[in-house]
Amino acid sequence: MTQSEDEFEDLVAGYRRFRSGRFVQQNALYQRLADLGQSPRVMIIACCDSRADPALIFDTAPGEIFVVRNVANLVPPYSPSDNFHGTSAALEFAVTGLEVSHILVLGHARCGGIEASLTQRKDSSFIGRWVSILDDVRQTIDSSNPHNKQLVSLELAGIGQSLKNLMTFPFVADRVSAGRMSLHGGYFDISTGVLHMRDPETGVFAEIN
Repeated sequence: MTQSEDEFEDLVAGYRRFRSGRFVQQNALYQRLADLGQSPRVMIIACCDSRADPALIFDTAPGEIFVVRNVANLVPPYSPSDNFHGTSAALEFAVTGLEVSHILVLGHARCGGIEASLTQRKDSSFIGRWVSILDDVRQTIDSSNPHNKQLVSLELAGIGQSLKNLMTFPFVADRVSAGRMSLHGGYFDISTGVLHMRDPETGVFAEIN
């Protein structure tokens, strides 16, 4: 068996552990979710980075959070068109279908997508275009700082930009204005496990104790 086959077999072995362990322990919950459907109150827009899994970070059970993950946890501006809009479609379903009460944009340290924006990567078919969502906010980053500091600054600024873009969606803005929905920004440090939350008034991130 090759190393690649071993790696996939590890994945299948994980499924078997889930099926005989956690699924059995939470069988009643899974049956209820299957019969009644989902009703999460929180949507999380997170990065697809394998090191920053929202379900693990927040220790949630199945059915508790509705998650969409993409490169650099970005929200594009509201822009109906004939193009494909995966993140916008998930957002529309969460807000108008599930009627979530909270949306959290969850960024993280050492984000490769943010790195692609910072270095203005052009050698890809899709990534460069996607992270161009951050082009304007990237201009506000102090280029005289060391690269790592610029990266953190853009990771945090990107969360703020996505929160701003959320408010361009009429169905989000209407619910926020009516007090029926709250928007939040969070930043997870992979190396320390520390979560920082963004103050909606000042935009400052503070560690959660």
